[in-house]
Amino acid sequence: MKPIEPPFAPPPAAKRSRFPSVTTQIFIGLLVGIAVGYVWPSFGVSIKPLADTFLRMIKMIIAPLLFSTLVVGIAGTGDLKAMGRIGLKALIYFEVATTIALFLGLGLVNWFQPGTGLSVPIGAGAADVAVLAARQQSAWDILVHLFPTSVFDAMARGDILQLVVFSIFFGIALAAIGEKGKPVVEFFDAVAQLMFKFTGYVMLFAPIGVMAAIAATVGGRGLAILWTLGKLILLMYGGLAIFAVIVIGGVSYLIRVPFFAFLRAIREPFLIAFTTASSEAALPKALEVMERFGCPKNIVGLVLPTGYSFNLDGTTLYLSLASVFVAQLAGVEMTVGQQLVMMLTLMLTSKGVAGVPRAALVVLTATLTSFNLPLEGAAILLGIDQIMDMGRTAVNVMGNCISTAVVARWEGVFDDGKMKAFAEERA
Repeated sequence: MKPIEPPFAPPPAAKRSRFPSVTTQIFIGLLVGIAVGYVWPSFGVSIKPLADTFLRMIKMIIAPLLFSTLVVGIAGTGDLKAMGRIGLKALIYFEVATTIALFLGLGLVNWFQPGTGLSVPIGAGAADVAVLAARQQSAWDILVHLFPTSVFDAMARGDILQLVVFSIFFGIALAAIGEKGKPVVEFFDAVAQLMFKFTGYVMLFAPIGVMAAIAATVGGRGLAILWTLGKLILLMYGGLAIFAVIVIGGVSYLIRVPFFAFLRAIREPFLIAFTTASSEAALPKALEVMERFGCPKNIVGLVLPTGYSFNLDGTTLYLSLASVFVAQLAGVEMTVGQQLVMMLTLMLTSKGVAGVPRAALVVLTATLTSFNLPLEGAAILLGIDQIMDMGRTAVNVMGNCISTAVVARWEGVFDDGKMKAFAEERA
Protein backbone atom coordinates (compact mmCIF):
# COMPACT_ATOMS: atom_id res chain seq x y z
CA MET A 1 0.00 0.00 0.00
CA LYS A 2 1.37 3.43 -0.92
CA PRO A 3 1.74 5.96 1.86
CA ILE A 4 -1.36 8.11 2.21
CA GLU A 5 -1.01 11.75 1.29
CA PRO A 6 -1.41 14.24 2.73
CA PRO A 7 -0.68 13.15 6.32
CA PHE A 8 -3.21 13.94 8.95
CA ALA A 9 -2.23 17.27 10.42
CA PRO A 10 -3.93 19.77 12.65
CA PRO A 11 -5.33 22.81 10.90
CA PRO A 12 -2.93 25.71 10.35
CA ALA A 13 -2.51 28.14 13.17
CA ALA A 14 -5.18 30.78 13.44
CA LYS A 15 -4.44 34.43 12.86
CA ARG A 16 -3.33 36.55 15.75
CA SER A 17 -6.26 37.63 17.89
CA ARG A 18 -6.68 40.26 20.54
CA PHE A 19 -7.29 37.56 23.14
CA PRO A 20 -4.43 36.00 25.17
CA SER A 21 -3.05 32.69 23.91
CA VAL A 22 -4.37 29.43 25.36
CA THR A 23 -1.13 29.05 27.33
CA THR A 24 -1.58 32.49 28.90
CA GLN A 25 -5.21 31.75 29.71
CA ILE A 26 -4.25 28.45 31.37
CA PHE A 27 -1.56 30.18 33.44
CA ILE A 28 -4.04 32.87 34.51
CA GLY A 29 -6.47 30.11 35.45
CA LEU A 30 -3.73 28.50 37.56
CA LEU A 31 -3.07 31.72 39.51
CA VAL A 32 -6.77 32.46 39.97
CA GLY A 33 -7.36 28.91 41.18
CA ILE A 34 -4.61 29.16 43.81
CA ALA A 35 -6.05 32.46 45.06
CA VAL A 36 -9.62 31.12 45.17
CA GLY A 37 -8.58 27.93 46.97
CA TYR A 38 -6.58 29.87 49.56
CA VAL A 39 -9.04 32.72 50.22
CA TRP A 40 -12.30 30.76 49.84
CA PRO A 41 -11.37 27.10 50.45
CA SER A 42 -14.97 25.83 50.71
CA PHE A 43 -15.89 27.54 47.44
CA GLY A 44 -12.72 26.14 45.84
CA VAL A 45 -13.74 22.61 46.79
CA SER A 46 -17.32 23.19 45.64
CA ILE A 47 -16.29 24.07 42.05
CA LYS A 48 -14.38 20.80 41.57
CA PRO A 49 -17.18 19.54 39.25
CA LEU A 50 -15.95 22.07 36.68
CA ALA A 51 -12.55 20.35 36.70
CA ASP A 52 -14.21 16.94 36.48
CA THR A 53 -16.25 18.15 33.52
CA PHE A 54 -13.11 19.28 31.70
CA LEU A 55 -11.42 15.93 32.33
CA ARG A 56 -14.50 14.09 31.05
CA MET A 57 -14.47 16.25 27.91
CA ILE A 58 -10.83 15.30 27.36
CA LYS A 59 -11.50 11.60 27.95
CA MET A 60 -14.33 11.54 25.44
CA ILE A 61 -11.97 12.51 22.60
CA ILE A 62 -8.99 10.33 23.53
CA ALA A 63 -10.27 7.02 22.15
CA PRO A 64 -11.27 8.18 18.64
CA LEU A 65 -8.25 10.49 18.36
CA LEU A 66 -5.75 7.86 19.48
CA PHE A 67 -7.31 5.06 17.43
CA SER A 68 -7.49 7.07 14.20
CA THR A 69 -3.98 8.55 14.45
CA LEU A 70 -2.36 5.24 15.30
CA VAL A 71 -4.17 3.30 12.56
CA VAL A 72 -3.27 5.89 9.93
CA GLY A 73 0.30 6.03 11.22
CA ILE A 74 0.77 2.27 10.85
CA ALA A 75 -1.37 1.46 7.80
CA GLY A 76 -0.61 4.70 5.98
CA THR A 77 3.14 4.08 5.87
CA GLY A 78 2.81 0.59 4.43
CA ASP A 79 6.10 -0.41 6.08
CA LEU A 80 5.51 -2.84 8.94
CA LYS A 81 9.22 -3.53 9.46
CA ALA A 82 9.75 0.17 10.07
CA MET A 83 7.00 0.19 12.69
CA GLY A 84 8.61 -2.75 14.50
CA ARG A 85 11.95 -0.96 14.43
CA ILE A 86 10.37 2.25 15.75
CA GLY A 87 8.70 0.34 18.58
CA LEU A 88 11.97 -1.34 19.59
CA LYS A 89 13.88 1.96 19.57
CA ALA A 90 11.16 3.57 21.67
CA LEU A 91 11.33 0.78 24.28
CA ILE A 92 15.14 1.08 24.46
CA TYR A 93 14.90 4.81 25.09
CA PHE A 94 12.08 4.34 27.63
CA GLU A 95 14.16 1.89 29.65
CA VAL A 96 17.25 4.09 29.65
CA ALA A 97 15.29 7.21 30.67
CA THR A 98 13.34 5.55 33.48
CA THR A 99 16.48 3.89 34.84
CA ILE A 100 18.21 7.28 35.03
CA ALA A 101 15.15 8.71 36.81
CA LEU A 102 15.18 5.88 39.37
CA PHE A 103 18.83 6.26 40.22
CA LEU A 104 18.59 10.05 40.36
CA GLY A 105 15.83 9.73 42.95
CA LEU A 106 17.84 7.12 44.85
CA GLY A 107 20.87 9.40 44.97
CA LEU A 108 18.90 12.42 46.16
CA VAL A 109 16.99 10.59 48.91
CA ASN A 110 20.21 9.10 50.32
CA TRP A 111 22.06 12.40 50.15
CA PHE A 112 19.41 14.64 51.77
CA GLN A 113 17.72 12.04 54.06
CA PRO A 114 14.27 13.73 54.02
CA GLY A 115 12.65 11.10 56.28
CA THR A 116 15.27 11.11 59.02
CA GLY A 117 14.14 12.85 62.20
CA LEU A 118 10.74 13.84 60.78
CA SER A 119 8.05 13.83 63.47
CA VAL A 120 5.14 12.41 61.54
CA PRO A 121 2.93 9.85 63.34
CA ILE A 122 2.86 6.43 61.68
CA GLY A 123 -0.33 4.51 62.19
CA ALA A 124 -3.10 6.40 60.42
CA GLY A 125 -4.59 5.58 57.06
CA ALA A 126 -3.89 1.85 57.10
CA ALA A 127 -7.31 1.06 55.63
CA ASP A 128 -6.71 3.35 52.63
CA VAL A 129 -3.33 1.75 52.01
CA ALA A 130 -4.79 -1.74 52.18
CA VAL A 131 -7.20 -0.79 49.40
CA LEU A 132 -4.30 0.47 47.29
CA ALA A 133 -2.24 -2.65 47.90
CA ALA A 134 -5.11 -4.82 46.69
CA ARG A 135 -4.93 -3.14 43.28
CA GLN A 136 -1.38 -4.26 42.54
CA GLN A 137 -1.05 -6.41 39.43
CA SER A 138 1.25 -9.38 38.96
CA ALA A 139 3.41 -9.74 35.84
CA TRP A 140 0.89 -12.19 34.36
CA ASP A 141 -1.97 -9.79 35.14
CA ILE A 142 -0.16 -7.05 33.22
CA LEU A 143 0.41 -9.36 30.24
CA VAL A 144 -3.23 -10.48 30.12
CA HIS A 145 -4.40 -6.90 30.61
CA LEU A 146 -2.63 -5.82 27.41
CA PHE A 147 -5.32 -7.48 25.29
CA PRO A 148 -8.89 -6.16 25.54
CA THR A 149 -11.84 -8.52 25.51
CA SER A 150 -13.64 -5.78 23.58
CA VAL A 151 -12.20 -2.65 22.01
CA PHE A 152 -15.43 -0.84 22.87
CA ASP A 153 -14.96 -1.77 26.53
CA ALA A 154 -11.37 -0.47 26.39
CA MET A 155 -12.58 2.77 24.82
CA ALA A 156 -15.33 3.16 27.42
CA ARG A 157 -12.86 2.68 30.28
CA GLY A 158 -10.22 4.88 28.64
CA ASP A 159 -7.59 2.12 28.82
CA ILE A 160 -4.84 3.60 26.66
CA LEU A 161 -2.57 0.55 26.63
CA GLN A 162 -5.32 -1.83 25.48
CA LEU A 163 -6.39 0.67 22.83
CA VAL A 164 -2.81 0.95 21.56
CA VAL A 165 -2.52 -2.86 21.27
CA PHE A 166 -5.80 -3.15 19.37
CA SER A 167 -4.89 -0.21 17.10
CA ILE A 168 -1.52 -1.77 16.26
CA PHE A 169 -3.11 -5.07 15.21
CA PHE A 170 -5.85 -3.24 13.30
CA GLY A 171 -3.29 -1.07 11.47
CA ILE A 172 -1.11 -4.07 10.60
CA ALA A 173 -4.10 -5.99 9.21
CA LEU A 174 -5.21 -2.93 7.26
CA ALA A 175 -1.76 -2.53 5.71
CA ALA A 176 -1.64 -6.26 4.87
CA ILE A 177 -4.72 -6.14 2.61
CA GLY A 178 -3.07 -3.55 0.36
CA GLU A 179 -5.10 -1.30 -1.94
CA LYS A 180 -8.41 -2.71 -0.67
CA GLY A 181 -7.75 -1.00 2.63
CA LYS A 182 -6.98 2.42 1.18
CA PRO A 183 -10.57 3.79 1.57
CA VAL A 184 -10.51 2.74 5.24
CA VAL A 185 -7.16 4.49 5.78
CA GLU A 186 -8.51 7.64 4.12
CA PHE A 187 -11.60 7.46 6.33
CA PHE A 188 -9.54 7.28 9.52
CA ASP A 189 -7.29 10.07 8.22
CA ALA A 190 -10.39 12.27 7.95
CA VAL A 191 -11.46 11.17 11.44
CA ALA A 192 -8.03 12.17 12.78
CA GLN A 193 -8.29 15.63 11.25
CA LEU A 194 -11.81 15.94 12.65
CA MET A 195 -10.64 14.98 16.14
CA PHE A 196 -7.82 17.55 16.05
CA LYS A 197 -10.44 20.20 15.28
CA PHE A 198 -12.63 18.79 18.06
CA THR A 199 -9.66 19.00 20.44
CA GLY A 200 -9.33 22.70 19.66
CA TYR A 201 -12.91 23.27 20.78
CA VAL A 202 -12.42 21.31 24.00
CA MET A 203 -9.25 23.28 24.79
CA LEU A 204 -11.29 26.48 24.94
CA PHE A 205 -12.61 25.16 28.27
CA ALA A 206 -9.10 24.38 29.60
CA PRO A 207 -8.55 27.62 31.61
CA ILE A 208 -11.79 27.09 33.55
CA GLY A 209 -11.02 23.41 34.16
CA VAL A 210 -7.50 24.21 35.31
CA MET A 211 -8.72 26.98 37.63
CA ALA A 212 -11.27 24.66 39.25
CA ALA A 213 -8.79 21.79 39.62
CA ILE A 214 -6.13 23.83 41.41
CA ALA A 215 -8.74 25.67 43.53
CA ALA A 216 -10.13 22.34 44.74
CA THR A 217 -6.62 21.06 45.54
CA VAL A 218 -5.58 24.13 47.53
CA GLY A 219 -9.01 24.49 49.15
CA GLY A 220 -9.20 20.83 50.19
CA ARG A 221 -5.60 20.24 51.26
CA GLY A 222 -4.60 23.74 52.27
CA LEU A 223 -1.14 25.22 52.02
CA ALA A 224 -0.26 24.03 55.54
CA ILE A 225 0.37 20.47 54.38
CA LEU A 226 3.25 21.80 52.26
CA TRP A 227 5.12 22.65 55.47
CA THR A 228 4.44 19.32 57.20
CA LEU A 229 6.23 17.25 54.58
CA GLY A 230 7.89 20.16 52.82
CA LYS A 231 11.35 18.59 52.74
CA LEU A 232 10.15 15.63 50.67
CA ILE A 233 8.07 17.84 48.39
CA LEU A 234 10.98 20.21 47.75
CA LEU A 235 13.33 17.29 47.16
CA MET A 236 10.99 15.68 44.64
CA TYR A 237 10.42 18.90 42.73
CA GLY A 238 14.15 19.59 42.83
CA GLY A 239 14.82 16.11 41.45
CA LEU A 240 12.24 16.63 38.71
CA ALA A 241 13.87 19.94 37.79
CA ILE A 242 17.30 18.29 37.65
CA PHE A 243 15.93 15.50 35.47
CA ALA A 244 14.24 17.99 33.14
CA VAL A 245 17.29 20.22 32.74
CA ILE A 246 20.13 17.68 32.81
CA VAL A 247 18.55 14.59 31.24
CA ILE A 248 15.84 15.94 28.94
CA GLY A 249 17.95 19.02 28.16
CA GLY A 250 20.96 16.80 27.45
CA VAL A 251 18.91 14.52 25.22
CA SER A 252 17.55 17.49 23.27
CA TYR A 253 21.12 18.69 22.73
CA LEU A 254 22.21 15.27 21.47
CA ILE A 255 19.37 15.07 18.96
CA ARG A 256 19.89 18.69 17.85
CA VAL A 257 16.57 20.00 19.11
CA PRO A 258 16.82 23.39 20.87
CA PHE A 259 15.70 22.79 24.45
CA PHE A 260 13.87 26.10 24.90
CA ALA A 261 12.12 25.70 21.55
CA PHE A 262 10.98 22.28 22.76
CA LEU A 263 9.71 23.76 26.03
CA ARG A 264 7.76 26.43 24.17
CA ALA A 265 6.24 23.77 21.93
CA ILE A 266 4.94 21.62 24.81
CA ARG A 267 3.99 24.38 27.24
CA GLU A 268 0.24 23.78 26.86
CA PRO A 269 0.21 20.00 27.45
CA PHE A 270 2.76 20.52 30.25
CA LEU A 271 0.58 23.06 32.06
CA ILE A 272 -2.55 20.96 31.57
CA ALA A 273 -0.78 17.89 33.00
CA PHE A 274 0.55 19.88 35.96
CA THR A 275 -2.69 21.57 36.95
CA THR A 276 -4.97 18.57 36.44
CA ALA A 277 -2.45 15.87 37.52
CA SER A 278 -3.74 13.87 34.55
CA SER A 279 -1.57 12.62 31.69
CA GLU A 280 -4.71 11.76 29.74
CA ALA A 281 -5.83 15.39 29.81
CA ALA A 282 -2.60 16.42 28.08
CA LEU A 283 -2.51 13.61 25.48
CA PRO A 284 -4.62 15.17 22.69
CA LYS A 285 -2.65 18.43 22.76
CA ALA A 286 0.66 16.57 23.02
CA LEU A 287 -0.18 14.53 19.91
CA GLU A 288 -0.93 17.73 18.02
CA VAL A 289 2.09 19.79 19.06
CA MET A 290 4.66 17.03 18.53
CA GLU A 291 3.51 16.47 14.97
CA ARG A 292 3.63 20.19 14.30
CA PHE A 293 7.07 20.24 15.93
CA GLY A 294 8.48 17.98 13.23
CA CYS A 295 7.81 14.38 14.25
CA PRO A 296 6.07 12.17 11.64
CA LYS A 297 2.54 11.08 12.43
CA ASN A 298 3.37 7.37 12.57
CA ILE A 299 6.05 7.96 15.22
CA VAL A 300 3.92 10.33 17.27
CA GLY A 301 0.94 7.97 17.09
CA LEU A 302 2.96 4.97 18.28
CA VAL A 303 5.61 6.34 20.64
CA LEU A 304 3.64 8.93 22.61
CA PRO A 305 0.72 6.71 23.76
CA THR A 306 3.04 3.75 24.44
CA GLY A 307 5.17 5.98 26.66
CA TYR A 308 2.16 6.52 28.90
CA SER A 309 2.73 3.00 30.24
CA PHE A 310 6.46 2.46 29.74
CA ASN A 311 8.09 5.89 30.09
CA LEU A 312 6.88 7.37 33.37
CA ASP A 313 10.01 9.39 34.17
CA GLY A 314 8.46 11.60 36.84
CA THR A 315 6.63 8.71 38.49
CA THR A 316 9.69 6.46 38.66
CA LEU A 317 11.79 9.25 40.19
CA TYR A 318 9.07 9.78 42.80
CA LEU A 319 8.86 6.06 43.57
CA SER A 320 12.58 5.78 44.32
CA LEU A 321 12.35 8.83 46.59
CA ALA A 322 9.18 7.72 48.36
CA SER A 323 10.20 4.11 49.02
CA VAL A 324 13.48 5.01 50.72
CA PHE A 325 11.75 7.96 52.46
CA VAL A 326 9.35 5.53 54.16
CA ALA A 327 12.29 3.39 55.30
CA GLN A 328 13.96 6.49 56.77
CA LEU A 329 10.71 7.52 58.43
CA ALA A 330 10.44 4.10 60.10
CA GLY A 331 14.10 4.10 61.12
CA VAL A 332 14.92 1.10 58.90
CA GLU A 333 18.49 1.02 57.61
CA MET A 334 18.70 -0.30 54.06
CA THR A 335 21.97 -1.42 52.54
CA VAL A 336 23.05 -0.33 49.07
CA GLY A 337 22.32 -3.86 47.81
CA GLN A 338 18.79 -3.81 49.24
CA GLN A 339 18.14 -0.45 47.66
CA LEU A 340 19.38 -1.65 44.28
CA VAL A 341 17.08 -4.69 44.48
CA MET A 342 14.24 -2.32 45.39
CA MET A 343 15.04 -0.20 42.32
CA LEU A 344 14.92 -3.30 40.13
CA THR A 345 11.55 -4.19 41.63
CA LEU A 346 10.26 -0.70 40.93
CA MET A 347 11.51 -0.88 37.32
CA LEU A 348 9.45 -4.01 36.75
CA THR A 349 6.30 -3.22 38.74
CA SER A 350 5.90 0.32 37.44
CA LYS A 351 5.29 -0.84 33.86
CA GLY A 352 1.76 -1.03 32.57
CA VAL A 353 -0.04 0.56 35.51
CA ALA A 354 -0.72 3.98 34.01
CA GLY A 355 -4.45 3.26 33.82
CA VAL A 356 -4.70 2.28 37.50
CA PRO A 357 -6.05 5.04 39.78
CA ARG A 358 -3.23 6.44 41.96
CA ALA A 359 -0.82 4.21 40.04
CA ALA A 360 2.29 5.48 41.83
CA LEU A 361 0.82 4.69 45.26
CA VAL A 362 -0.28 1.26 44.05
CA VAL A 363 3.29 0.42 43.02
CA LEU A 364 4.69 1.97 46.21
CA THR A 365 2.48 -0.10 48.52
CA ALA A 366 3.43 -3.31 46.69
CA THR A 367 7.13 -2.47 47.00
CA LEU A 368 6.84 -1.63 50.69
CA THR A 369 5.12 -4.96 51.29
CA SER A 370 7.85 -6.86 49.44
CA PHE A 371 10.57 -5.29 51.62
CA ASN A 372 8.66 -5.48 54.93
CA LEU A 373 8.43 -1.71 55.30
CA PRO A 374 5.44 -0.15 57.12
CA LEU A 375 2.47 0.52 54.81
CA GLU A 376 1.49 3.36 57.11
CA GLY A 377 4.33 5.31 55.49
CA ALA A 378 2.39 5.25 52.23
CA ALA A 379 -0.71 6.40 54.11
CA ILE A 380 1.20 9.51 55.19
CA LEU A 381 1.99 10.24 51.56
CA LEU A 382 -1.72 10.09 50.68
CA GLY A 383 -2.11 13.54 52.18
CA ILE A 384 0.32 15.13 49.73
CA ASP A 385 -0.19 12.79 46.80
CA GLN A 386 -2.16 15.32 44.74
CA ILE A 387 0.61 17.91 45.13
CA MET A 388 3.29 15.36 44.25
CA ASP A 389 1.21 13.96 41.38
CA MET A 390 1.06 17.34 39.67
CA GLY A 391 4.84 17.55 39.28
CA ARG A 392 5.51 13.94 38.35
CA THR A 393 2.66 13.92 35.79
CA ALA A 394 3.99 17.05 34.09
CA VAL A 395 7.47 15.51 33.81
CA ASN A 396 5.93 12.27 32.50
CA VAL A 397 4.37 14.26 29.67
CA MET A 398 7.61 16.15 29.01
CA GLY A 399 9.57 12.88 28.88
CA ASN A 400 7.11 11.29 26.49
CA CYS A 401 7.14 14.30 24.18
CA ILE A 402 10.95 14.31 23.91
CA SER A 403 10.90 10.55 23.32
CA THR A 404 8.99 11.08 20.06
CA ALA A 405 11.66 13.53 18.91
CA VAL A 406 14.40 11.07 19.93
CA VAL A 407 12.91 8.22 17.89
CA ALA A 408 12.16 10.53 14.94
CA ARG A 409 15.78 11.75 14.87
CA TRP A 410 17.04 8.18 15.38
CA GLU A 411 15.01 7.14 12.33
CA GLY A 412 16.34 10.12 10.34
CA VAL A 413 12.87 11.51 9.65
CA PHE A 414 12.71 14.49 12.01
CA ASP A 415 11.59 17.59 10.08
CA ASP A 416 13.85 20.50 11.11
CA GLY A 417 11.92 22.87 8.86
CA LYS A 418 8.64 22.21 10.65
CA MET A 419 10.40 22.54 14.01
CA LYS A 420 11.82 25.96 13.13
CA ALA A 421 8.51 27.19 11.74
CA PHE A 422 6.61 26.02 14.83
CA ALA A 423 9.27 27.50 17.16
CA GLU A 424 8.97 30.89 15.40
CA GLU A 425 5.19 30.71 15.74
CA ARG A 426 5.51 30.04 19.48
CA ALA A 427 8.19 32.69 20.07
